[in-house]
Amino acid sequence: MSRQEVLVIGPVLPYVVERLKERFDVTELHREADRASFLKSEGGRFRAAACGGSGIDGATIAALPNLQIIGSFGVGYDNVDVAAAAEAGVVVTNTPGVLDEEVADTGLALMLMTVRELNRAEAYLRAGRWPKEGPYPLTRGSLKDSVLGILGLGRIGKAVARRAEACGMEIHYHGRHRQEGVAYRYHADLKDLARASDVLMVVVPGGDATRHMVDKAVLEALGPDGYIVNIGRGTVVDEAALIEALSNGTIRGAGLDVFEDEPNVPEALIALDNTVLLPHVASASVPTRQAMGQLVVDNITAWLEEGQVLTPVPETPVPA
Repeated sequence: MSRQEVLVIGPVLPYVVERLKERFDVTELHREADRASFLKSEGGRFRAAACGGSGIDGATIAALPNLQIIGSFGVGYDNVDVAAAAEAGVVVTNTPGVLDEEVADTGLALMLMTVRELNRAEAYLRAGRWPKEGPYPLTRGSLKDSVLGILGLGRIGKAVARRAEACGMEIHYHGRHRQEGVAYRYHADLKDLARASDVLMVVVPGGDATRHMVDKAVLEALGPDGYIVNIGRGTVVDEAALIEALSNGTIRGAGLDVFEDEPNVPEALIALDNTVLLPHVASASVPTRQAMGQLVVDNITAWLEEGQVLTPVPETPVPA
């Protein structure tokens, strides 16, 4: 009996390809010399596809007439045309849960580095300024007895909150609705959350619904003593407004792991010394990325062999 075929859309973690090849015949679309011609002649072979950061658009979905499942690598799936998938009856899965703690660790680290200026203090030492100029200046920010406002109190947001509480911070949050059984203070309006916060941490996914949620007005509400940390998606923050706010003192600092046009980070943002900038590494450890990759494989395997999936996204319900 011939093995079922899986199409890999764009480069993904090699671990995913290796594991898929243990059970299925795998074709990597990005290795085809003429992608369009390949899809036109061979697209009907595939019931399953896996994708990484490059995602999958509606045209590619349409070129796969027998596609039933897309296994997307990552919690966020704004790089997948879920509307086209839903219309075509294709279920989309993502990889929640397995990266929550790692991303929350990065969020805490970014917050500490940003508020306590640890990156700038290290640069001060490395430049030989300590023996010449004396101790690094005292930082005005501190985590203890401050308020962390979390935009998006999902699994990762709650994991961040637990860590922040251990640092002596008070937790507030904003989301689409107040969550039952959560003791943290809820703000129905994002600007109200920003006004109440010393640090505003962004943990919501990308997409049209969240694009530029953090705009000029929210940054102004955060104020000159406030900091923003983004471990969600770069599109949630109006990057131009953020650069302006950091440049003119509207807010004090920013810690960013994500950007609007990755991997292209504006030079104006890089030039600012009141920022900590990371190249989207929140979940970037070998154990966590392998766990994410395994969940992609497990979803595809469960569908092709059992007609079930483990972690479907809500926009594409599993066909009965």
